[in-house]
Amino acid sequence: MKFKPVFENVTRPIQVLGPCSAETEQQVMETARQLAENDVKVDLFRAGIWKPRTRPNSFEGIGAEGLEWLKKVRDEFGYKITTEVANKDHAFEAVKAKVDVVWIGARTTVNPFAVQEIADALKGTDIPVLVKNPINPDLKLWMGGIERLLNVGLDRVGVIHRGFSKFGKSVFRNSPQWQIPLALKQEFPGIQILCDASHIAGNRENLYSVSQAALNLNFDGVMLETHPTPDDAWSDAAQQVTPADLKKNVLDKLIVRKETGDDPVFQHNLEDLRSQIDLIDKELFQLFADRMNLAEKIGEYKKQNNITIYQQGRWSEILEGMMEKAGPMGLSSRFVDKVLKAIHEESISRQEQIMQSENENAVK
Repeated sequence: MKFKPVFENVTRPIQVLGPCSAETEQQVMETARQLAENDVKVDLFRAGIWKPRTRPNSFEGIGAEGLEWLKKVRDEFGYKITTEVANKDHAFEAVKAKVDVVWIGARTTVNPFAVQEIADALKGTDIPVLVKNPINPDLKLWMGGIERLLNVGLDRVGVIHRGFSKFGKSVFRNSPQWQIPLALKQEFPGIQILCDASHIAGNRENLYSVSQAALNLNFDGVMLETHPTPDDAWSDAAQQVTPADLKKNVLDKLIVRKETGDDPVFQHNLEDLRSQIDLIDKELFQLFADRMNLAEKIGEYKKQNNITIYQQGRWSEILEGMMEKAGPMGLSSRFVDKVLKAIHEESISRQEQIMQSENENAVK
């Protein structure tokens, strides 16, 4: 599936910058002015004018009036403009205002009916669309949003990774779960992907580290929120910074890495290391297969002796024992926990099949 780029003739990293919300005409214009004064590269100026909020009585956007302010930014500073559309009426208004790019937010992507309505409203236009990931970590739902746009003939489609909601405390406002956007890139090779570091971080302190992590993973660029007086922002104040701070503490520090190198020595050494990894992977999967064969034999033995499959004591013993060994090996407890749980789940599944076969034979 081929995509036309949303951003053409733009050097990496692509930078989509602006306030979380358009609050007043003065605030929008001042943001743009400070970006220009600080010589910040702005590939797309962003501002939300319709703001779906978690709870009522929060600022839910200035509405269509804000489109005029964005158009004024484009006229005075030459920046292309973008805003979020959450329903078909927003889409019609954005097209009428000749907004350069629209994006579909996480709260909308989660609803296929809403995405389809927007897709139908945009059908027949050539407006580029960026699709944020849904709030929940559902790869297929994200893919579905993209496919709905493609199905109506829109081909300038890109995506924005803004992280996923997660219950409980975390250093992130929204958990990045980088494996999901990387899986999306595998499904849609060539699609441009931005990282909304502001919504992942949820604070000013982590904007740079999240942005750099995205570029390290070969993302095309970043979406970042900036405000002339962040502490006074009407929405998401904690994650916004002034244009000057954004340039100094985030954008100027970003390192753009190459996808590959031209140095023959580098290529030779890299291929050598990769060959070693391939051999180890082959050995690992053979060991996994051997382990599952043993698990099946244990399942047969349990069936013959009428013993339950799951045994808490044994599982705790394995988990605790391997956790103790993980540290000296340089392996994180998080990694070991995930691997062991996946192995245990597969072992249980194999033994369940063995037990089930006995039940099926009894029925016959």
